[in-house]
Amino acid sequence: MARNKHRKLEIYEPKRCWVGEQHKICYDSLEEAEMAARVAEYDHHVKGLTVYKCDYGDHYHLSSN
Repeated sequence: MARNKHRKLEIYEPKRCWVGEQHKICYDSLEEAEMAARVAEYDHHVKGLTVYKCDYGDHYHLSSN
C-alpha cells in the first residue's frame, strides 16, 4: 500500500538583534551578509546596501546608509 507523504512547510525565521530602534537580521559571516546584499539587489532591485559588523554581537548586518 503506497502512502502519500506530506511534508509540512516550516517558516524560516532569521536570527535578529536590536540595533538602536531597529530589529535587524543577523548574518554569521561577512560573506553571508555580502551574499544577502547581492540577492536583495538582484531580486528586489535594492541598490547601495552595505555590510557592517554589529556593535552588540559577533555577527553582521546590512545597511542602506
